[in-house]
Amino acid sequence: MNAVELNKVLEATVSIDIVALQAAQKYLESAAASNPELLLVELSNLLSNAAQSENARKAAAIQLKNHLTSKDESVKIQYQQRWLTFDANNKQGIKNNILRTLGTESSHPSNAAQCVAAIAQIELPLNQWPDLIQLLVTNCTTPNVPDPLKEACIEALGYIVEDIEPTVLIHQSNLILTAIINTMRKEEPNERVRVAGAQALFNALEFCKDQFENPDERNYIMRVICESTQTNISKLSVASLQCLSKIMSLYYKHMENYMSQALFAITLSALDSKDDQVALQGIEFWSTTCEEETDLAIEAQEAAELGEPPDVVSKHYMLGALQYVVPQLLKCLTVQEEYDDEDDWNPNKAAGVCLMLIAQCCMDNVVPHVIPFAEHIGHTDWRFRDAAVMSFGCIVDGPDPKTLNQPTWNLIPHLIHMLKTDSSLAVRDTCAWTLGRICERLPQTILQHPSVNDLVAALLLSLENDPRVATNACWAFSSLAESAYDAAENLAGDNEEEPQTYILSSYYATIIQKLLLTTARPDANQNNLRSAAYESIMELLKSSPRDCYAVVQETTVTIIARLEDLLHHRQSSNEKTSGGNYNDLQSLLCATLQCVIKKMQQGDAIQISDTVMSAFLMMMSSNEQSSEVQEDALMAVGTVMEVTDKHFAKYMDSFWPYLVASLQNHAEYSVCAAAVGIVGDMCRTFGAEMANFSDKLMDLLVSALSDQALHQSVKPSILSTFGDIAMAIGPVYTKYLQVVIHILKQASEATVDKNDYEMLDYFNELREGILEAYSGIVQGLKGEDAANNQLEQLKPYLQIIVQLIISVSEDRDKTDSLTCCACGLIGDIVTGYGVSIKNFVQFDSIADLLSQGRRSRISKTKSMAHWASKEMKKINAL
Repeated sequence: MNAVELNKVLEATVSIDIVALQAAQKYLESAAASNPELLLVELSNLLSNAAQSENARKAAAIQLKNHLTSKDESVKIQYQQRWLTFDANNKQGIKNNILRTLGTESSHPSNAAQCVAAIAQIELPLNQWPDLIQLLVTNCTTPNVPDPLKEACIEALGYIVEDIEPTVLIHQSNLILTAIINTMRKEEPNERVRVAGAQALFNALEFCKDQFENPDERNYIMRVICESTQTNISKLSVASLQCLSKIMSLYYKHMENYMSQALFAITLSALDSKDDQVALQGIEFWSTTCEEETDLAIEAQEAAELGEPPDVVSKHYMLGALQYVVPQLLKCLTVQEEYDDEDDWNPNKAAGVCLMLIAQCCMDNVVPHVIPFAEHIGHTDWRFRDAAVMSFGCIVDGPDPKTLNQPTWNLIPHLIHMLKTDSSLAVRDTCAWTLGRICERLPQTILQHPSVNDLVAALLLSLENDPRVATNACWAFSSLAESAYDAAENLAGDNEEEPQTYILSSYYATIIQKLLLTTARPDANQNNLRSAAYESIMELLKSSPRDCYAVVQETTVTIIARLEDLLHHRQSSNEKTSGGNYNDLQSLLCATLQCVIKKMQQGDAIQISDTVMSAFLMMMSSNEQSSEVQEDALMAVGTVMEVTDKHFAKYMDSFWPYLVASLQNHAEYSVCAAAVGIVGDMCRTFGAEMANFSDKLMDLLVSALSDQALHQSVKPSILSTFGDIAMAIGPVYTKYLQVVIHILKQASEATVDKNDYEMLDYFNELREGILEAYSGIVQGLKGEDAANNQLEQLKPYLQIIVQLIISVSEDRDKTDSLTCCACGLIGDIVTGYGVSIKNFVQFDSIADLLSQGRRSRISKTKSMAHWASKEMKKINAL
């Protein structure tokens, strides 16, 4: 590899000549495979050579960065480990070259700064490259440093703090923050440097916890940010407003003085800005405030139930600002174009979202600020009609339905009329959306309204309208069907499993037929119409009363025919069918068929099961199928198994190889997860007969758990499935007990950073899986009679199990469903062992857990806790 050759290759990576581009990519891939270290050295040499063309240098930086880091976490780890194996002199040379490049590029932002950050992500956590931060800070704060160098260094700092764990730089946070704030000050003459500083601060705000606890430091930071919003430099104003929104989310409790003195006026002015990007950030600030105060209201309620004060008290900023903010948002709603690109994010769309958040935050208080504006539905300007309808649709979720009942009642006839006749496509679209919202959030109002028949007729007509209107009409039908079914269920009470009839029964066949025709429209691939129509069909099938069963059967035949036709006539996996992607259509048909089978009576399901299973097996047999299609097919098979029960045994020989392959497919984890779900379905279907399959299945599940490459989201369900198998095969499970207990014990010792909310959610799911496994094992080993009771085999491990329950009880971050699982396990243990377990469960923490469960607002948790408490009382009485 020589510099001249590499330069030509890099130039070709930005070429419009496809052949040259592909050849360049192939060259670089080959170089990376044969000697990645040499490639990175040569790329850094070229990058640092200012005599090379800007295109070549930029391409070198991109290639360098892409061989140091990746968005794919597993690839990123691989690259980081590879970097650590490189020769120390080569690594230092690469770093020196990148640092020399800072400030010499003509393109912005700096690509070299991203390379600096990529290496910093690897080395700083290992206490390597110790002088980097000081070097970058010095270049940002020393007088007379060239502006391009200062800008590149502040960008590098911003990139570093964006992705690195805050604890790594905790001792340098003051140094970094001082440098960033220094470049943002109004005394800084270079605009680009100030913008880079504001963008870096946005990334650094999570590092600022200590500084925000200190009033003097906090005041200084806030002053600089607020000053930076008051500028004619649009990018600086936008970046500074972004900082304010993030600060409101991170440091809400410190904002009281700033809100009254500066933030209110700054953000209100931004809302009125003619610069869309500035206006968007003004809206974002109040959206963030709503989200924060809605969360605080929930936390306050939870704290009150526990008899504790909340950690942070809401100051109700949004409530106080309603009369000023809402009019500005309504004004934004009137500024739109009839054929706006739906993917464009603009103040009009942002204002609608903000209004929805305000309705959830301020509830009834928002209504008097919006209803007068909603009366513009008769305006001659379509923009005002659209804004009026949109404003009402935005507030139907939040206020008490009683508060909205009368305004909604009055508006419904107008909305139906406008849906059918308005000359504006945008207005018809918004009317369909708003009627769907009303059907979903205010069902009693719409179902009791005398215009409900007119609504159905208007929605049927709208299915022939422009795709964007038809899509919202599909969604409106979904909401209407679900609400109508719920109302009929409530009316029937507990006397019937499903209602005999409901308000849509007389229209049901027509609606289904019209939706089926909609899926086949030539333009059904636009605005997600085909998916919306199939999803509406699914909801109508799910929410169908008994007197519509004949239509359900007819729909089943239609969907099966469509799926068979699709499978038999496909020429390639990339073929377009009915204007849509083949795989997408296959998934939609599969999901619809799954939904309709769930609704069928067992005898009818068995009659069609051969045909249905033949189609599903054909779907799984193709190596060209996407993981989504494989997943859908597996889930549909699970539904067939559930409905046909033991009759499904006839398909096991054919289905078994696909199940095994799916459980071994750790790379496509959604497929593996669906297969794990099938194992659970098998347990519930076959019971003790699962012993014929359990050895192989246990091997596959244990193997999956031990594979580090398997996505962590699958592992909790695998643990839970251990319990399903135990319940199915009963005392025979003892042969797996030692291995399973070892796995469950290891899993229960896992810890996570509780500031990482994604990992905290996973941690709770993991413990749910463990508790469900233990419950299943206790129930399974208990057996159906005393002669088969094998619970003594589990007794040596009871202390481990009880300790896990105590740990869950004492965890303030546990979810309600985790509490439910723990209460269930307590009840299972007590009923299984009786008085002999008494000394194992006499802990205050267990009593507290049961008490928390009994106070739960979730009926399942409450009933589970009450049951477990009664079982505890029985053994305590003995």
